[in-house]
Amino acid sequence: METVLITGGAGFLGSHLCDRFIKEGFRVICVDSLLTGDVDNVAHLLGSDRFQFIKLDVTNYVHVPGPVHHILHFASPASPIDYLKLPIQTLKVGALGTHKVLGLAKEKKARFLLASTSEVYGDPLVHPQAETYWGNVNPIGPRGVYDEAKRFGEAIVMAYHRVHGLETRIARIFNTYGARMRLADGRVVPAFLSQAIAGQPLTIFGSGKQTRSFCYIDDQVEGLVRLLFSSCSDPVNVGNPAEHTVEGLAILVKKLFAPDARIVYHPLPEDDPRVRRPDITQAREKLGWEPKVSLEEGLLKTYPWFKERLSK
Repeated sequence: METVLITGGAGFLGSHLCDRFIKEGFRVICVDSLLTGDVDNVAHLLGSDRFQFIKLDVTNYVHVPGPVHHILHFASPASPIDYLKLPIQTLKVGALGTHKVLGLAKEKKARFLLASTSEVYGDPLVHPQAETYWGNVNPIGPRGVYDEAKRFGEAIVMAYHRVHGLETRIARIFNTYGARMRLADGRVVPAFLSQAIAGQPLTIFGSGKQTRSFCYIDDQVEGLVRLLFSSCSDPVNVGNPAEHTVEGLAILVKKLFAPDARIVYHPLPEDDPRVRRPDITQAREKLGWEPKVSLEEGLLKTYPWFKERLSK
């Protein structure tokens, strides 16, 4: 039985990965500081003899006994509201945390996957964004703490790959949504769904013409698992190439769940990207992967979880 260690395993994406690897018959070690994660996300796994939860801040020290075959590094604040409130912690986990987890991978001779982000492209001047694009990031802006932490993470992962021969993977993850997102995490899908359920206006920042590409969680997990077990050491975009305006998303949420809701507009935050769309040619060709769930279908799957949580 192979062992998978997932840092940030009690977070949104990490907890779904825990589910997937338990389902596939692996032993799973979930590591999380619970700074933004929630043990409730993995509570249903605690009774399994193949699942272990360890509360640990990976910026301090990382050691686990026994063999570890695969490490997925997902520990990091991942929404604007978090990394604007926790800028130093975000930089530390992207730099110190990644370094320490890479050290564990080197010790265990484990395959290592870094959860990077489309934010490494910044406010892109190339559209759609392919992995060959170096990005347009403001390193000293308020969002730069997340962007640069992930860019550094990619650099040190490639250094460990080249210098130590570590088997590494880098996933550039685009906007992902689904159950277990935090209700007030600041991202647009949980914001609109929470507002629709609460009977509040749907709040758009900026004109609403800025675009995003939304990938449903099941599709995202499938792409990440395929990347882990591939031979791709260079970064790979994992996201949905269907591009939607934020205003279009608001109109869809209004149509599906809150026909009487008003849409209101507020100023756009600093350095907010104007466009976002992945070129997934590499994922299609090297992983045989592309998303299957449409935005409307994914929202219909996600809505009941938000409604249940808000009812509590």
